[in-house]
Amino acid sequence: MPTVVLLGTLDTKGPEHAFVRDRLLDAGVEVLLVDVGILDRPTIEPDVPAHDVARAAGTTIEELRAAGLAAGHRAIALDAMAEGAIALVAGWRREGRCDGVMGLGGSGGSAIVSAVLRSLPIGVPKLLVSTMTSGDMRPYVGTRDLTLVHPVTDIQGLNRVSRRVLENAANAMAGMVRGLSAASDADAPLVAISMMGVTTPGAQGVQARLEAAGFETIVFHANGAGGMAMEELIEAGAIDGVVDLTTNELTSELYGGILSAGSRRLTTAGHIGIPQVVAPGALEVINFGPRATVPERFAGPERRIVIHSASVTSVRATAGEAAEIGARFAERVSPSTGPTAVLLPLQGCSKYELPNGPFIDPDADAALFGAIRAGLPSGIPCEDVDANINDASFAEAATRAFLELWQEIRELPGEPA
Repeated sequence: MPTVVLLGTLDTKGPEHAFVRDRLLDAGVEVLLVDVGILDRPTIEPDVPAHDVARAAGTTIEELRAAGLAAGHRAIALDAMAEGAIALVAGWRREGRCDGVMGLGGSGGSAIVSAVLRSLPIGVPKLLVSTMTSGDMRPYVGTRDLTLVHPVTDIQGLNRVSRRVLENAANAMAGMVRGLSAASDADAPLVAISMMGVTTPGAQGVQARLEAAGFETIVFHANGAGGMAMEELIEAGAIDGVVDLTTNELTSELYGGILSAGSRRLTTAGHIGIPQVVAPGALEVINFGPRATVPERFAGPERRIVIHSASVTSVRATAGEAAEIGARFAERVSPSTGPTAVLLPLQGCSKYELPNGPFIDPDADAALFGAIRAGLPSGIPCEDVDANINDASFAEAATRAFLELWQEIRELPGEPA
């Protein structure tokens, strides 16, 4: 039977974890109950005591309990328990004793459990029942495929509401681990494509053409977390090639927008050396939050502004900003060690630059493209394409460029080696 590792602070939430453990057992899965509590002795007997978790982090539970009671040091104790649990879970996975991980928590327990869940590869079942789900969960989720359950009540006591919520969560986890398939991951090469709303037609065009050529594709929303996830999967060796059509996250990184993917964005494929085609998709757009949150510097009457949605306001980059963005783009692409090509859509980088679009600005685009060309080394080809990034002709050019790069190192899918 599959095994679920159930993590929890059993000093404060023992009965609730016992209830979930029993429901998992009823559902036909094995359970390894792990105590990650730091405040006191557990109220139920765990399979793995907090002493073992602390030891895996190179410390003792006594030291962590002392730290947990000291003002300002609880976070240190929580981090240590997370570190120990991550090490133990990694070992159990190597031994075949962990098919999924689940936990319940308030703020402290959620911090520990979510850190463990984020350490697991994508595809491994992971579920967190957390009182924090009604707020910003990005620090807890990161770039992983967590299943989040809002408990409605605090995780303190069992009643007709909490029992139903926790039973549903246990059954969901049991279904995930029992439904794991042994499907092969080695059928077709996997190509990552970056996309956002204003580049969707272009990305879909590339996706359809690559799949017709025998590739499998994986599309990432260039919303910050999506770019981070793409970079992490490339680094983990899960991606075979990239068509980075939408590099818009660079603008948020430069100008304090809401969609930054951090300083690693647009670096990993080049470092690893896999084939990549890169385009300045939506690089003329700086995305902020609701209209009222746009910084004064970007909100003046001379600015071109589009309210993309209630939560996203798009500001057109000026020629000076576009030049700076282009230089950053070229700086990230230049060190690439593998087959790389850059394509420039001369008729616009997003749907906002389609005919009669709100962001058409030939001077700013010229500054962007000029900075990219000037910053790239001679060994990386830079092709001008007389099309908007969403045009079928651009998708055709991007696909053709990728296939040519791919054939520099490997045969196309389906062709004899």
